[in-house]
Amino acid sequence: MPALRDVLALLKPLTWFPPMWAFLCGAVSAPEAVGRHWDLLILGALLCGPFVCGASQAANDWYDRHVDALNEPNRPIPSGRIPGCWGLAIALIGSAASLLLAAAMGGVLVLVATLAALACGWAYSMPPVRLKMSGLWGPGVTGLAYESLAWFTGAALLSGGAWPGWPTTILALLYGLGAHGIMTLNDFKAVEGDRQMGIRSLPVVLGVDRAARVACVVMAVPQLLVMALLAAWGHALPATLVAAALAAQLALMPRLLRDPLGQTPWYHATGTSLSVLGMMAAALGLGGVI
Repeated sequence: MPALRDVLALLKPLTWFPPMWAFLCGAVSAPEAVGRHWDLLILGALLCGPFVCGASQAANDWYDRHVDALNEPNRPIPSGRIPGCWGLAIALIGSAASLLLAAAMGGVLVLVATLAALACGWAYSMPPVRLKMSGLWGPGVTGLAYESLAWFTGAALLSGGAWPGWPTTILALLYGLGAHGIMTLNDFKAVEGDRQMGIRSLPVVLGVDRAARVACVVMAVPQLLVMALLAAWGHALPATLVAAALAAQLALMPRLLRDPLGQTPWYHATGTSLSVLGMMAAALGLGGVI
């Protein structure tokens, strides 16, 4: 039996924040007042974070165990701290528990969104699909699972299981598309390893400098569309806040582009944080809070 601390390390708690934040954005974008549904907020955040994201992380480490044995032997599975087939078992148990929790909470739409997010997580890692091998599909499916579907789950759950409407769905998809650029930045730290393992990430295929420029465009354009849509829908203040967050990101991007490998952690702490705050402003606007 693996120790609890090693199971937690396998589930990677630091990766839970993006889908949990996207879920909260979806929840506040729903017309229902979230203050009356703290139980749904807590359960939904657990669903999108520890359950769905955690299961996906366990599946990824299981299918990468042979590579990690060479490159990162101290990880829970190759080090033997998660012995035998426990890595796969934890991923399967987490996936099943996610579906059971989704079915118990929110009806058909929440269950379908959870199933789709799990499918994305497994397709990212599991042979023969292994979408992580592609710099186009890998970041795309991650953005869809961790941003778009998590946002949609929150909106559907707080809408009583009903369709949350096209404005919410469109914004969820746009922010998922923008996450493609964020995931591309994450690939900079593993360029040499990806090249050796045949992973065709955008930094490997395009080179670091061109991939950084593509990532900046992919991060910025969806936010520009969000701003324009909010303004067209009559949400002037949220549109202004998203525009301000985007303007600040554009001001930071030249420093990132001068040294993508060295400045990516700095940009995540600054530019990506601004994008995350813009997400919440857009969601609060749709929900009528601001």
